[in-house]
Amino acid sequence: MDVINLSTQQVDMLQLNPPIPLDTPKGAGYAHMVIDYGQEHYLLFVCFINDTGECWLFPNRDIKMQKNFTMGIRAPIKSADPACMCHVESVSGLTRS
Repeated sequence: MDVINLSTQQVDMLQLNPPIPLDTPKGAGYAHMVIDYGQEHYLLFVCFINDTGECWLFPNRDIKMQKNFTMGIRAPIKSADPACMCHVESVSGLTRS
């Protein structure tokens, strides 16, 4: 893990290899880096959006893993956290145990 010192605050940055496919408020994308400012902050994910190629930073509360039937990962259920901005459509015919 690379450590970058910004003034007096220590920031941890981790490059994800391979990148992680995620659903974000801006659409599907891949997380390439994680930024950690410490225990009183959300983790921030540096994501590139598939449709637009834009680079966005999202706190961990606003992202969800993408469904992957090959790996047995079903569509995530919408978060009970009202602060979550990520909206994932349900997949018809699938139920969550």
